[in-house]
Amino acid sequence: MSDEKKDLGDKAEEAFDKAKEAAKEAAEDAKEATKDFAEEAKEAAQDFKEDVKEAFDPANPESGKTVAIIAHLTLIGWIIAIIMNSSNKTELGSFYIRQVLGIMLVGFVLGIIPVVNLIGWIFPLILWIVSLIGSINGHQKPVFLVGEYFQNWFKGL
Repeated sequence: MSDEKKDLGDKAEEAFDKAKEAAKEAAEDAKEATKDFAEEAKEAAQDFKEDVKEAFDPANPESGKTVAIIAHLTLIGWIIAIIMNSSNKTELGSFYIRQVLGIMLVGFVLGIIPVVNLIGWIFPLILWIVSLIGSINGHQKPVFLVGEYFQNWFKGL
């Protein structure tokens, strides 16, 4: 019986050693996979950083277009566009920030006047659509009737 216990003990020790060796190999494989993942993540982050620099470069005409389109997306979008444009001022971005501010103010003023409330929202909606189309096309086209006034009134933006 003691031989059986020795054989059983030897087998257990052998199984333990195999498991220990397998765990070491798995740990090494995990370390290698982690290193590979970290390298890929660094490369992806660097590519993203370069793309962001290119997208918001003032020399790139598309960067102003991005700011111009974002300015049309609600009040929060307009605030984000101001922040984006403050670090990299573009003529197109500034133009549409002024246009959208004017359109929002016209909508607000016409919206608080009780008599023209319903009809008053149609005019700013049309101005907004025309302005959005101009920003998507990348053209500095002032909205009709009031666009030039917006550019003069809000020169500081």
